[in-house]
Amino acid sequence: MMRLIKRGLMFGNLVEVSSPALVARYNRALEHLTQKVTTLSEFHIDICGYSPEIGDELGDTLYLNPKGCNQQFIFLTTEQKAAPLLSSQFSTSHAILKSYIEDNEEELFALTAREAVAGELLNSVFQIDTPSDLFQINQITVEADTIGEHVANAKVLQSQIDRFIGDEDAWWDDVLISQMIELGKQTGNIVRHPIQLSERAYGQGNFYTRHFGGLYVFRDTDVSTLIARDPKLDLSGLSVDQAFSLDDRRQVARFLRDQNLAELIVSGPNSSVAAIVKQKIEFITIATAAEHGEDLSGLHRQQLRSIGRKYADQMPEEFHGLMKVWRWSSLGGEFPNLSADHAAYFYALRSSQHDDRDLVNMLLADLSPLDFRQLFICHKDAFYTRYQTYSDSKKDYVAQFLDDEYSVDKAGAREALFGDEPSTEPRGDAEPEYSSKATPDYQSDNPWSEAPNPKSKKSPKSEKKSARRESARRDRQSSKRPSNAHDTVDEFWNLEQSKRPKNARDRSKYVREKNKRDLDDIRWLRDNWRE
Repeated sequence: MMRLIKRGLMFGNLVEVSSPALVARYNRALEHLTQKVTTLSEFHIDICGYSPEIGDELGDTLYLNPKGCNQQFIFLTTEQKAAPLLSSQFSTSHAILKSYIEDNEEELFALTAREAVAGELLNSVFQIDTPSDLFQINQITVEADTIGEHVANAKVLQSQIDRFIGDEDAWWDDVLISQMIELGKQTGNIVRHPIQLSERAYGQGNFYTRHFGGLYVFRDTDVSTLIARDPKLDLSGLSVDQAFSLDDRRQVARFLRDQNLAELIVSGPNSSVAAIVKQKIEFITIATAAEHGEDLSGLHRQQLRSIGRKYADQMPEEFHGLMKVWRWSSLGGEFPNLSADHAAYFYALRSSQHDDRDLVNMLLADLSPLDFRQLFICHKDAFYTRYQTYSDSKKDYVAQFLDDEYSVDKAGAREALFGDEPSTEPRGDAEPEYSSKATPDYQSDNPWSEAPNPKSKKSPKSEKKSARRESARRDRQSSKRPSNAHDTVDEFWNLEQSKRPKNARDRSKYVREKNKRDLDDIRWLRDNWRE
């Protein structure tokens, strides 16, 4: 796994904790939550404050997630919002934590300047013994405060202030006044600088959980469904309309179709989309070559084609099915006819655009494991498990490919593979919106039963994006200047003046960026200041 760690593909984007002040704050919060402390002088933490180094030291990877049910967290800095979540048992936890930090960023920034903020994602279940216990979790609430209870004391002080102002006799209450003074010493001036973290309930509708070998739970769809990774798991007696395992491919395909959750990657002859299918074929070729002991170091496309010809008669069904799709989409070949039982079926699908896009793409990655790139992007647990079974040669190739082809432009790669990024805002109690525009191009169990219309019109959103790109291209061309375009001081000054914000939106963006730089300076002083 060191190949992945060195390239930032595992434990990447963690927040470093190395200053004695932050280590001390973390230990106080850790002891408050778990009655444990760490002896490490430096370590890294994820969005919830979990540290893989401390987990290894304590021999407990769930030290901030007791029984994998109620996720606890320690906030040392608001910069944790950009970190991944390593120890969670539920796919919704990361979005909830990130949204909570963003909703309370100013308050958390002020509180973490003095002390760590610790808390928990609370639900109505404290232990999960059977799959039916999962359906008792309907919503998640976030409870947070500093170790010194600054938030709770601020609430008490605010109620005392309200009483002092509203009650005529409170002016003569020496006990009340002395209590307000003592609390004010702890909380500071809450009238000028309020200390109040927002309270919000987050819905737990559709999600994936690591419990019981991995379960996909869809409760917000028209037909509530549970899909298990383990085909031997007992799914009887659950409060859902249907329950089955990933091995029941026809059931999975029918569910995705009926609920408008998936669509074809290729809806017509298209060279750019055909390139995605071609890469999936190459990944399958790599898997076949690795099984036969081929050396994959320094492999380029010419060698890859040679390997494909060498093992053409030993390629799996996934290869042959995707080749039919690629020929049709790029070369105008015969339309492919793939059923749900075909091994390549789910390789040719992706999630349609809706609130649970990442969850559906995770499910599809589970069903197309030879596509190691999609597995890495959508289902890290499954990827790390399969990665350990690869040969050394394939491990080198996969790590190098992900570093060179994915890490350099993650957003661009995700957009090319899955479409525009959906909102990461977790849902509250509102029902999810599954737009009719996301309806796949098929109306039967087999999406390849009839060829989609290659002359279908682009969506208005796609046309607008194309127009924006063309406008940006023209602007770049018109802005090209010869190297001596500003030989004189006046010309150079005019050029520099033209770069300054001219409208309110740009000026506002300029001010926000300047404020961000100032906040970064303050954070550095805070983290490196001695207690």
